[in-house]
Amino acid sequence: MSYAFLQQYWWFVVSLLGALLVFMLFVQGANSLVFSLGRTEEGQRKVIESTGRKWEITFTTLVTFGGAFFASFPLFYSTSFGGAYWLWMIILFSFVLQAVSYEFQHRKGNLLGTRTYRLFLVLNGIVGPLLLGGAVATFFNGSNFIVEKASLTNLGAPVISSWANASAGLDALLDPWNLIFGLAVMFLARMLGILYIINNVPDEDIRSRGSVRLVGCTVPFLVLFLAFFVRTLLKDGYAVDPATGAVFMEPMKYLHNYLRLWPLTLMTVVGVALLLYGVLRTIISSSYVKGIWPAGIGVVLVVLSLFLVAGLADTAYYPSNVSLQSSLTITNSCSSEFTLRTMFYVSLLVPFVFGYIAYVWRVMDKK
Repeated sequence: MSYAFLQQYWWFVVSLLGALLVFMLFVQGANSLVFSLGRTEEGQRKVIESTGRKWEITFTTLVTFGGAFFASFPLFYSTSFGGAYWLWMIILFSFVLQAVSYEFQHRKGNLLGTRTYRLFLVLNGIVGPLLLGGAVATFFNGSNFIVEKASLTNLGAPVISSWANASAGLDALLDPWNLIFGLAVMFLARMLGILYIINNVPDEDIRSRGSVRLVGCTVPFLVLFLAFFVRTLLKDGYAVDPATGAVFMEPMKYLHNYLRLWPLTLMTVVGVALLLYGVLRTIISSSYVKGIWPAGIGVVLVVLSLFLVAGLADTAYYPSNVSLQSSLTITNSCSSEFTLRTMFYVSLLVPFVFGYIAYVWRVMDKK
């Protein structure tokens, strides 16, 4: 195994975890619609009980995603999580609110009341996917940071990377295209949440209301996602000279990546087809309740291809808008060969972890 193979392998692992995280956001999507899907107290309780059996898997996937980035691409971790800390802190805080809400909303004598905790779930269901989508969009639109590896020898301030302004990452929300993708992810989470509830909660009233709201979420998602995707294909991208490592702007770089990495193009087409199949069949047929599975697989395929296109084929996956040569690539931001090789053998246990998650999923659904 060469160093280059290990770098690409770990970018694939991180990308797969990111794709699985987006799929698992169905918990947030369903919670954001708890008052809409559940017209009565009993209906709301059914929705929350259903998502309450899965929220820990979503949170675990988020933590694993961050941990994998830290271990395999530590410079990204220190740059993004350390520099854009307000953006990530708000995301994490919204997930903490979710955990607190599940734990305390039915406790006797809670001061805030059940409705307040459910509003916290709605807040997490909106803020979490929106900001996560905005953070991922910076992989294509860039962020405002500076990397100076020579600063490591400065005993007074041994800081390699720093944010170029005082916003600590919140400036990402000033880019309308980051917001557009964030909103697309939010509506996607709602679509997946509705499909999950239709599959998991045997209540005809909830299912009929879910089918109607599925239409209202699918239309804005398609408009927002297609706008972002087409614009990304046509915009200048952040290319890397493989000989020198220099970063430069290349017209339609991401379109070229899809053409160069044609299996990812096929993966995207199949993923979109599966997503639309799951959604449309659920809308058309009131007896079809398994749309979450083709739609979920489709989402994983599309998001996985997006991550891979952002980092492979001599592309800077975390570009800097204030210092182009500070942009991060899988070669200049990764761990040592020894670390990546050691973790490679550990990662062979991942299929067993997936098997355990599938087992836990089935056990929780039987409760």
